[in-house]
Amino acid sequence: MSTLGIIDYGAGNLASVCNSFLAIGKAAKLVRTEADLEGISHLVLPGVGAFGDCSEALHKQGLVTAIRNWVSQDKPFLGICIGYQILFESSDETPGASGLGLFKGHVKRFTDNGMKIPHMGWNKVTPSNPQHPIWADMGADPYFYYVHSYYPEPEDKEIIAATTGYADTFAAAIIKGNLIATQFHPEKSQIQGLRLLRNFLTLS
Repeated sequence: MSTLGIIDYGAGNLASVCNSFLAIGKAAKLVRTEADLEGISHLVLPGVGAFGDCSEALHKQGLVTAIRNWVSQDKPFLGICIGYQILFESSDETPGASGLGLFKGHVKRFTDNGMKIPHMGWNKVTPSNPQHPIWADMGADPYFYYVHSYYPEPEDKEIIAATTGYADTFAAAIIKGNLIATQFHPEKSQIQGLRLLRNFLTLS
């Protein structure tokens, strides 16, 4: 049976994420230190706030190496919004701040082409491989909820698991082994979001 941990770095969207997992019958343990990972099988890094603030908080709590080790062991990991962006090397949002560097790439701001920024609301997500277990029971083009002005550009296009079109076409999600990370917010995405969270818990 899976044991869920949600990283608390002081700025994550903890209440919504915890409540969404509770809605599918899964209680979570909050992870604030490396020691809190003991006994955890599935780890979530939620995100609300700025790239630099997230990076600083994770360093202060001694969680950077712990997260890198977790991912290197291919344990189930879900990153959401900033928890997705921070997996990369750097961001336009906070020049000079370092991400976790788990993937090569930069987080860029939407092109200013007359579209409203931030990108906020429901939008279609097109999976690269709809047969992947994370997309089970969702149909070909599920809709999810977004609130963001920045998005990652992975150097390795093979990890892009889904795309969405807005001011630019961007990587809406990545998958690498048992790591899933999304720019959209499954905890705000009602039925489809709960399905994704449930599917995440089936990974092992």
